[in-house]
Amino acid sequence: MGRRKMRLYFPLMAVLSICSLFAATQPLVAAPGGNCDLPGSLDEEIAKKYPGSRVVTLADLDEHDKDLFQKEHGSQCPGLVSVDFYGHDEPTWALVLISGDGPQRIVEFLVARKGPKAWEFLSLDKTRGTAVVWSERPGRYQNNMGREVTWAVKAVVVVRQYPTRGTIAYAWVGNKLEAAVWAGKLHGR
Repeated sequence: MGRRKMRLYFPLMAVLSICSLFAATQPLVAAPGGNCDLPGSLDEEIAKKYPGSRVVTLADLDEHDKDLFQKEHGSQCPGLVSVDFYGHDEPTWALVLISGDGPQRIVEFLVARKGPKAWEFLSLDKTRGTAVVWSERPGRYQNNMGREVTWAVKAVVVVRQYPTRGTIAYAWVGNKLEAAVWAGKLHGR
C-alpha cells in the first residue's frame, strides 16, 4: 500500500472502529417495559401479591390517551412514578397495575413503600378500564365544584382514569389517606 493510501486508511479505520463500538453498545430495539421497569425486589413482591398483574405501559393506552399522556408527561411511564408520598424520603412508588383484557380489564392504584423488612402496599382504588399515574407538588387541592379541599404537605399522587377521564388526587395528610376528585382537569395548587 502506498504512503498516500496509508494516510487515508488509518484515520478511516479509526473512525469506523469507534462507530462500531458505539453501535454495539446501543440496543437496536428498546427493551420491553422501557422506563416502566420496577426495582428488582418490588417486581418480585408485585408478582407474589398481585399475580397476573403488570404495570400499565403506553401500549395499554389508545392513541388519543397515549398522545395526551405524552404531551403532558413526556417519556414518563404511565403506570409508575417515584414519589415521596409519606414524607419520609424512603423508596416509594405509585403504581397502576392492570390485569385481564377487554371489558374484564381491572386496574388497581397502589402506593408501595420499602419498609424495614419488606415492601408495604396501600391500595388507593380499583376499577375497570385503564388509568395513568403521576406526581404533583404539595399544595391546596379542591374538586371542580369548589368542595373537598385537601392541604397536602407532601407530594400528591394523581390518577387519571380512562375512558371516563376522571382525575383523582391522593394525599397522605397527617396519618391518613385523603382524596380529592375532579371530573376533568386538575384544579388547585
